[in-house]
Amino acid sequence: MKSDEKRSHRLNYLLKQYLNNPLEKDLFEKAKRMGVSDSTARDYIRTVIIQAKKYT
Repeated sequence: MKSDEKRSHRLNYLLKQYLNNPLEKDLFEKAKRMGVSDSTARDYIRTVIIQAKKYT
């Protein structure tokens, strides 16, 4: 699987989790469990929050 596909799958998963439980701390922990660095996890969180605003 290409890295952009992997990122897309991770972001979709995190978006679903965030829409069910909109706590950044929980989202950060889930991102970290995916094996990414702290900075990547924060980037994922920012991206997910921006996407979530489009749905709400």
